[in-house]
Amino acid sequence: MTTRPLDSLRDLPGIELVEQGLEDLRAGRTTPESALVSMAAPRLNAIGVAVPLSRHSGAGHCLYSLLSDEDRSSAHSRYNALVARIVSFARAAEHAPSG
Repeated sequence: MTTRPLDSLRDLPGIELVEQGLEDLRAGRTTPESALVSMAAPRLNAIGVAVPLSRHSGAGHCLYSLLSDEDRSSAHSRYNALVARIVSFARAAEHAPSG
């Protein structure tokens, strides 16, 4: 796998979530963004975005739990919106020119 610089993906939808998630993972922080990026790690790694190994087991459950802790009534819709956003990012990155 070749690593892709995030700068080449700067204009894609969801880049802010990916950047924050990667930063949080590197710092060992458990945040919605780090859980989201961990959940999407196989796909992100496949497109060249190097995702650090995570201590999140069951990243999807972790993400939902974090969102529920923040606001139980909106957790489901926020979870779906975040997942849609990371999928949108991955799709766009798969079709973006490298480098």
